[in-house]
Formats: sequence, C-alpha cells, structure tokens
Amino acid sequence: MKTPQKQRLEVIGAYQYVLTFLFMGLLCTLLVLSLLFTRLWSLSLLYLVWLYLDWDTPTQGGRPCDWMRKWTVWKLQRDYFPIKLLKTAELPADRNYVLGAHPHGIMGTGIFCNFSTDSNAFSQLFPGLRPWVATLAGLFYFPIYREYLMFNGICPVSRHSLDFILSQPQLGQAVTIVIGGAQESLYTAPGEHRLELRTRKGFVHLALRHGASLVPVYSFGENDIYRIKSFDQNSWQYRCQLAFKRIMGFSPCIFWGRSLFSAKSWGLVPFAQPITTVVGHPIHVPQCPTPTEDQVDRYHQLYMKALEQLFEDHKEAHGVPASTHLTFC
Repeated sequence: MKTPQKQRLEVIGAYQYVLTFLFMGLLCTLLVLSLLFTRLWSLSLLYLVWLYLDWDTPTQGGRPCDWMRKWTVWKLQRDYFPIKLLKTAELPADRNYVLGAHPHGIMGTGIFCNFSTDSNAFSQLFPGLRPWVATLAGLFYFPIYREYLMFNGICPVSRHSLDFILSQPQLGQAVTIVIGGAQESLYTAPGEHRLELRTRKGFVHLALRHGASLVPVYSFGENDIYRIKSFDQNSWQYRCQLAFKRIMGFSPCIFWGRSLFSAKSWGLVPFAQPITTVVGHPIHVPQCPTPTEDQVDRYHQLYMKALEQLFEDHKEAHGVPASTHLTFC
C-alpha cells in the first residue's frame, strides 16, 4: 500500500511532465526575452549568442545526459500510472534500430517514460543500445527548453537529424519515432486503437537507407489516461484542427483529466490508468542507399503485419477485448 505522501509525490511527478510538455517552451522564451529589459540583460544576450553558435547541435546528436535519465521524478511518474516496459525479443547492440511507436496519445507519456528516461531500466533490458526519441523539430526553437529536450535524448524528427544518428560508427543506436504524429492524437479516446499508418512510410525509407532493423512498439493504455472532445470529420472544428496542424505541426485538442488535489474534479493531471509499452521482434532490413518504392512498400507491409500481430498477442493481457482489432488509417 502506498502512503499518502507517496501518492502525493506520484501525482506531482505525473503533473510536472504535463506542465513541462505544455508550457515550458513558451515560459522559457518569455523569460529570455523579458530579461533583456532588466539589469540581467547581459545573461539573455550571452545565451542568445550561445543559441546562435549552438543552433545545429540538436540535429547533430544533441547532448544526452545519462544522469538526467535517472532522476527520481521519472520513477514517481512511472509509479503513478503505473508505466511498464515489456521486452519480447532481444535487440542485439551489433546493429541499429528504428522503433515505430504507437499510439501517439495526447503526450506520448509511455514512450517518454520508457525511452527518454531509465525509470524502467531500458539500459538493463536492452544493454548496449543508445535510445533516442524523435519529436517535432519546431520544439528546438524554444530557448532553454531545447537544452532540456537534448539532455533527455530527444532529437528532431528530421531527415538530417536521424541520418546523423544512424550514421554514427558506434552501432546500437535505437531511434524511436511516434509514427502517427499529431494526426493520431486526434484519435485519442479510451478503448480506441486507431493508428495513422497506411501512408506513413518515411520511417521505412530511413531504415532502408541505413540498414536499421524495424521494431514495432505498442503502448497499451496510452489512450486511456485522458478524455478528449472529438469532432466529426465534416465539422468546422475538425477542419480547424487540421489547418492548425498544417501550419504549426501539431493538433490542438480539448482534453482533460483529474485535478491536482482531487480525483473527482477536472484538471490536467492524467488519470492513473496502467500503461504497458510492448517492444516487438525486430524486422531485419537490408541497407539500400536509394530504396525503390517496391522495397519501401514491401517492408511497410511487413511492419504493419508485425505490429498487428504484436497487438493481437498482447491485447487480452492488457484489458483489450478479444473482439477489438487495430484500425489503420
């Protein structure tokens, strides 16, 4: 049994991730700009000069920090839901990997906890692998926040950035990409298992160019930690979401959880629903510097079948009815 103090700390651990995800980039930008008009203007000026000189670092491997991956706050976040990491096959460190993560959910909570932190002992389950999580390149435009992302082993989901990582002489690079992206966040709902995947083939191109094995990953429970207001696809609200996504790169969603102080009132704290991230078997891919469309389609189909099988093999153990199947869009 958890003590009341432990429960409160876990709620704070889960809440800090939400606040960081939603507001840290904007607040850091406002801080740097506002300091320019105070006696501490020189600090902001020095940082902006540093930002200019360091601009390309996120696309060149960043600066991951193993110490930050082991912070206690990540273990509190893990225990709140709880979040688990399930290994189903060996991933030898003598090759590179492209892990396709599903579903996106609202904030990719399970993926962050399991791959950007070591709270579930990724380094012990998969010895020799260097985990990376790819996210929107635009997030690295925010001052200070970019440093925070890089320390957590997060990189831009751009071709230049991912090519740099997978071209390193040291093998064992494991890049996790949330394939469905912002579009898939609109499908978030308890019990929903709908993925944006049929036309998403860039990750297969990436794997073929570098000969990196494809690995399907599914997080059961990711869509259950928030409630979301969904709009009909013919509605003006849905069209506004799509237009915003085309401009900004992410979709604005109306979502809610519980409050910080009570599970019976609304707020931004996610509901404490279990999340289990299941890592599937690798699909070995040949190295083709200029892959053909037929090659991409072939390995894309193999990946979809492997992901579907992974879901079918583990769904009932994680509370998904036997009659429920993945839906690909």
